[in-house]
Amino acid sequence: MKAAGHASTPKDESGVKGEVPLRISPNALRVLKKRYLAKDENGKVIETPEGMFRRVAHNLAQADALYSATPEEVRATEEEFYAVTARLDFLPNSPTLMNAGRPLQQLAACFVLPVEDSITGIYDTLKHQALIHQTGGGTGFSFSRLRPQDDVVRSTGGVASGPVSFMKVYNQSTEHIKQGGTRRGANMGILRVDHPDILEFITCKTDTKEITNFNISVAVTDTFMKAALNGEMYDLVNPRSGKVVRQLNAREVLHKIAECAWRNGEPGLFFIDQANRTNPTPRYAMIEATNPCGEQPLLPYESCNLGSINLENHLTRTEDGRYEIDWAYLERSIRTSVHFLDNVIDMNRYPIPEIEKCTKDNRKIGLGVMGFARMLFKLGVQYDSEAGLQMGEQVMKFISEIGYDESRRVAEQRGVYPSWKGSLHEARGQRVRNSYVTTVAPTGTISMIADTSGGCEPEFSLIWFKNVMDGEHLPYVLDLFIETAKREGFWQDGLLDKILTNHGSARGIPEIPERWQKVFATAHDIAPEWHVRMQAAFQKYTDSGVSKTINMPDTATVDDVMAAYLMAYELGCKGITVYRDGSREEQVMNIGLSTKEKATPAASATPSVPAHVTADQVMEQLAAAHAAGTQAAKLERPTRVSGETIAINTSYGKMYLTINSLNGQPFETFATVAKAGGMIQADLECVCRLISLALRYRIPMHEITRQLIGIQDGNPYGVGANRVLSLWDAIAKALASYHPPEQRQDSATGVLAARPEGLPCPDCKSPLVHTENCEKCYGCGYSRCW
Repeated sequence: MKAAGHASTPKDESGVKGEVPLRISPNALRVLKKRYLAKDENGKVIETPEGMFRRVAHNLAQADALYSATPEEVRATEEEFYAVTARLDFLPNSPTLMNAGRPLQQLAACFVLPVEDSITGIYDTLKHQALIHQTGGGTGFSFSRLRPQDDVVRSTGGVASGPVSFMKVYNQSTEHIKQGGTRRGANMGILRVDHPDILEFITCKTDTKEITNFNISVAVTDTFMKAALNGEMYDLVNPRSGKVVRQLNAREVLHKIAECAWRNGEPGLFFIDQANRTNPTPRYAMIEATNPCGEQPLLPYESCNLGSINLENHLTRTEDGRYEIDWAYLERSIRTSVHFLDNVIDMNRYPIPEIEKCTKDNRKIGLGVMGFARMLFKLGVQYDSEAGLQMGEQVMKFISEIGYDESRRVAEQRGVYPSWKGSLHEARGQRVRNSYVTTVAPTGTISMIADTSGGCEPEFSLIWFKNVMDGEHLPYVLDLFIETAKREGFWQDGLLDKILTNHGSARGIPEIPERWQKVFATAHDIAPEWHVRMQAAFQKYTDSGVSKTINMPDTATVDDVMAAYLMAYELGCKGITVYRDGSREEQVMNIGLSTKEKATPAASATPSVPAHVTADQVMEQLAAAHAAGTQAAKLERPTRVSGETIAINTSYGKMYLTINSLNGQPFETFATVAKAGGMIQADLECVCRLISLALRYRIPMHEITRQLIGIQDGNPYGVGANRVLSLWDAIAKALASYHPPEQRQDSATGVLAARPEGLPCPDCKSPLVHTENCEKCYGCGYSRCW
């Protein structure tokens, strides 16, 4: 973890120091080696972090020469760019770090492509999508121009298959092309709420195995939202003919969207009219879609390049040990970052000519933040409070004002953006270089490189596990919490264990003073309305959108989702994505009771024999019985038995353990791991056969559990009460949680009632976390959002 107080180091007026000491944490170094640093043909890392920052700075500084800068001025710019990135005060989006100064030279993170209503148009865009994914970019699409399913196709006399069918084609293409040769691409699919196929679109990801390479959002209009508020009907319009084809009840449609989002987090909402109200170049084109994470509305054929200021680094420590914001230092970083991002536009190598033209005509940049939660921790400000909201507004307003002033200064040297004539900026008398300046984007792995919190999100946990050598996962604790606990006098042995048991949260632990319980807020401590209000606070001073997940507890209802939608719309957000805790993971299936339905943990089932009988004693009794010819008879299996199937996330995927009972006692077990085969499945079958045999010979369940629980295989999964050390440990915990039907209470078991973890990271198998409208792994640095 990073040492506190970095921003208090001396800085000259230019923000550049002769020597820039790198403060790269061990985990950040692992991320850099795995994903960013240059490698030779054998995959060996041949670049240092210093070398990466120097490569990027040198490459991007060359853009100054396009505007008559002298060689000395170019070198000065290089030093400025190197310093701001090497100090981790600012980092650009991942493609820039990876590709600047290397043969690919594709520096943009995201693109929006139009989908025209013709076979030629559809497949031209599919080709462009493949080219973009190949270079490491993500793509967003609006499928709203496509005629609806079963509509007439005059050229062939046939009927159309509709937008969702072509989304599946795009999804399949994504499946076979890895971004930048390293991973599958990411897409955003958007459909207007007034498209005739909207109901099919809303439910197209109900099966989470379908359209897996897309996030989806519904583009909702002001007309629709007003109709929903009033419980009125609204029109569905065929985009081919422009004619109204039927009507739907707006409130029912919004409820359907909320219900699907409640189930698995999708679709999100994109407030398209709000986005176009702030579109600076409406004469050039209208906004139809966003990038994959939803925070960047873009014109057709437009790309974006993003970067984030590390707010935690822009604090200074006073003589009495308090932290405060170093506004002068922050201003210098903002100005350097705007210059940096404008240069990216000129140095980028674009996948197709149409994207180059649109991007250079409008010159959008997206300067945002990371480290906001860590900054609040150090300032002693509660995230979910009026003071927290005010701090969010204050910081983002400052970034916007200074960012626009720097864009104005750059325009004096280089000219306004080419489509400035007729823009909202011209109408306001603003001669600026960039049509957008600010965006709060997901920071994915760059916040891990900077060793700080992501975007404007709260911390997910005060304790998490990171993947170290040979698959071992070690607990990491937020240094600042320990420092604060010792300084404030509430540190004690066992405190971290209590936090870990409390899902990484300080709230509700009596040993921690109430003030610090509030300050050290984590994502699941915060009520949904505070998440929405914080998003709105940042949106107020952001040109583009704000990437933020509205976390909800697993007890949230569809009405809670509806309320979040309405609040986000009323507060002027450009979109909203909700994620109900564990909503993509069923905990107990078949005839079993779902832990989502029961919130209160209960004790495990009462053992069928006295607890003092040990496994060794049982084996001795069996041996004696065998010698005497009086061994207990093995229970025979009847034709039909009943039971339940329990699903548990493991590092190998989801494991399904079926436990059948006979006469109120567990009788046999079966297990399988999703997508597993070979040795893993064979080992599971072997263990389950032995467990079943032991149960038929009446070995007590708790004794079988005692033999398996705690076995480690080097690939643990999860945190706190959900932590699973191996497949065998997972089986033991599932067995311990089992209640035969007649013993079941109106509560779930203690083992499975804990907060559900996310899906396994594809790289290190730690649980993925939903944050910044994305999935992120705190174990190894994997992120779907570059």
